[in-house]
Amino acid sequence: MSSRPIAQARFPHVATANPTPAAQRDGLLADPGFGRVFTDHVATATWTAGEGWHDTAVRAAEPLTLHPAAAVLHYAQEIFEGLKAYRQPDGSVALFRPDLNAARFAHSARRLALPVLPAESFVEAVTALVRADEAWVPEPPASLYLRPFTVATEAFLGVRPAEEARFLVTASPAGPLFAGREAGVTLWISDTLSRAAPGGTGDAKCGGNYAAGLAAQALAKEHACDQVLFLDAREHRWLEESGTMNVLLVTADGELVTPPLGTILDGVTRRSVLELAAGHGLTAVERPISVEELRAGCADGSITEVFATGTAAVISPIVAFRSTAGDVVVGDGTPGERTLALHAELLDIQFGRVPDTRGWRLSV
Repeated sequence: MSSRPIAQARFPHVATANPTPAAQRDGLLADPGFGRVFTDHVATATWTAGEGWHDTAVRAAEPLTLHPAAAVLHYAQEIFEGLKAYRQPDGSVALFRPDLNAARFAHSARRLALPVLPAESFVEAVTALVRADEAWVPEPPASLYLRPFTVATEAFLGVRPAEEARFLVTASPAGPLFAGREAGVTLWISDTLSRAAPGGTGDAKCGGNYAAGLAAQALAKEHACDQVLFLDAREHRWLEESGTMNVLLVTADGELVTPPLGTILDGVTRRSVLELAAGHGLTAVERPISVEELRAGCADGSITEVFATGTAAVISPIVAFRSTAGDVVVGDGTPGERTLALHAELLDIQFGRVPDTRGWRLSV
């Protein structure tokens, strides 16, 4: 599918005629929650089979107009990403590893038969929106969550890749995803419902994956759990990922273990934590982990800590699991030392409190 580059004058800013008053904006930023408050603008581009990518701009955020027969409404042909902009100590703003989000966005587009947005255009769209709405970037510990997405907009009731699509980036000031749960979260191990299967869309970031997980998430809440832990679709035995996060285990012999890629998302935070592991005395290992190993390891102390990673939550300590086979407590039931240390280092890098020795921050 064509990915004709956007012209060099990408995403010019067309300012909204009705900006949010500063006092109102400051009030919203005082307690933004997560995913409830949105900035004044969006970045947008249109793709058609004949023209490729065009009509690029940062313009006023407003409702989308879609034909009732738009392909995204009938065949779920859409993808999205999630990344953040962070206020730095000198007042500037930086993104965290947007190149990885751009690469994953392209991978998702290919899997969902959508047009591939060039990586440089993805990064430019995100940075152009942050520049336009820089006043909406809150002070730490909050950040500005960015949601790039592409949806198939062609009005056509037939099962084939759409010949029209629209790309947008929306921005939302965000506090902690699991606010009030700093003591750790509990996951429900689903032994019936699956998130993805080999050859499916598990390693693409598309809405269908999350829609398929909502029933399991509701089941987790029925069992007083914060989220679900999915097992593989074939045997319902091997750990995959949580409903919204990757999962990692710390072992007593100094390994940081996580399920291998294939049917799970290649998380940017997951990858970053694996790269930071050595500095915390841990050896990063990607291998299959059975639910039996998880239960036995937590019981005998060979698994000392478990945590989940994701852009929204960053790092969430997992302190217990529940399932039809019974409950499992991780360690002493409180967040682990290495989990907290990795969390602190990652936040220090993102918010610019330490030198960026790895080149992970991109100034906006």
